[in-house]
Amino acid sequence: MLINGSSAEATETPKVVDSKLAAQGFADPPPRGEVTRRHLQRALARTKLLQLDSVNVAVRAHYMPLFSRLGAYSPDLVDAAAWSHRARQPRLLVEYWAHEASLIPVEDWPLLRWRMRDFGGAWRRRGRDLLERSPELINDVLSVVKELGPIGAGGLERELGGGERQGRGPWWNRTDTKRACELLFAMGELTTGTRRGFERLYDLPERVLPAHVLAHDPEDDEAIRALVESSAQALGVATEPDLRDYYRLSPAQSQQAVAELVEDGVLETVAVHGWRQPAYRYAAARLPRKVTGRALLCPFDPLIWERSRAERLFEFRYRIEIYVPEPKRQFGYYVFPFLLNGELVARVDLKADRAAGVLRVPGAFLESGRDPGDTVPELSAALRDMATWLGLDDVVVGDRGDLAKPLGAVNS
Repeated sequence: MLINGSSAEATETPKVVDSKLAAQGFADPPPRGEVTRRHLQRALARTKLLQLDSVNVAVRAHYMPLFSRLGAYSPDLVDAAAWSHRARQPRLLVEYWAHEASLIPVEDWPLLRWRMRDFGGAWRRRGRDLLERSPELINDVLSVVKELGPIGAGGLERELGGGERQGRGPWWNRTDTKRACELLFAMGELTTGTRRGFERLYDLPERVLPAHVLAHDPEDDEAIRALVESSAQALGVATEPDLRDYYRLSPAQSQQAVAELVEDGVLETVAVHGWRQPAYRYAAARLPRKVTGRALLCPFDPLIWERSRAERLFEFRYRIEIYVPEPKRQFGYYVFPFLLNGELVARVDLKADRAAGVLRVPGAFLESGRDPGDTVPELSAALRDMATWLGLDDVVVGDRGDLAKPLGAVNS
């Protein structure tokens, strides 16, 4: 099977891009009226997970992808789905290391047990020395969480500090207590019961997750195959490294799962013009005629978080510049690509100035070859929609970038 990719003529909407956008929910009709839990579930069925990140310069990373797909909604909807204890509405989401720190569907938690047995994988594995060096600390943390949870790392430090306090054992320093919490979270011995602000409050999984989820312990190969299939559903058409990246699998894990899914007919091998590597299409994926509409995308949106794939699909080179010294930044601190009718046509540096009640746009940049006449009014409307959603009164455009002046004129 041959699919036109990003090297196709500019006048042709690449089918692989439309497949990806549809897989990510951008071809779904927007909700009419209030966004509900059902709409949230529909969007999550597309993205599979929401990445968590501590940066709050514009909006928390786990809220924005839903706004990009559903429009204005109450963030309380996500909070209730992820961190609520209300019995009538069982939680839909739980935290774990998936792509990175992520909210995943509760039913997917067992699919990552193999990672829990590996202490969370990657650099998180280094914390396992605490099991041998300070086993008493591990036991003390679990005991306090069992008695007092949900509780934050700071609360645990106070409970475990100060010598033989309340018979809890020796004094533990702040660093080791925090590391113990992180290790136990990575091992699946603790999870997030709720959050206070953005602080994680730890609890025991049996007080957070349903019994049937806790009882499910699939074989590693079965779990990894299910994760790769989820990746394929979320990506539409992808290379094996693309599929691997979605849940940060190893090459060996991903390659075996891909081969098995091809053999079972779940994935189809395809060739994409301009791609050096073989690609795989989720066999049940639908291909829309054309994707229309607009969306601002946060840096951690699953449509663009794998930067090389974004470049292959959209000819859009994107790098987050948070850690780049300000004089060396090309576009800005926290830059949102702008998706318009299936193409990434611009990017804007955004900051929610809550004290002043405005959404600031320090920089606005048009992509090469794009028409500012088409882009400016749509981008202006998208920025105003976002400002309203965030409870801000206005949009204030700065002076950086070739779109700043025309965008500022529209918003003046």
